[in-house]
Amino acid sequence: MAAILTDDEVGKKVVDAEGKELGIVAKVEGNRASVDPNPSVAEHLMAKVGWEGEDEEDYVVTEDMLARVGDEVILRGDL
Repeated sequence: MAAILTDDEVGKKVVDAEGKELGIVAKVEGNRASVDPNPSVAEHLMAKVGWEGEDEEDYVVTEDMLARVGDEVILRGDL
């Protein structure tokens, strides 16, 4: 079963298959998440309360790129 993105993922760490942190989920829209690769402390806090949005340095992760979602959003190893 494929992992599903919801607003609950906003503020979670995004990691690759080896556990390397790639950023945090800044926004979820449909089956896409905007990931902030260099979040400041303020951006971390804003994301936790749902105030963080997309900016120019963010990149997009789609549900088909996910291995699983739990405490962290983990990307598949074959990307």
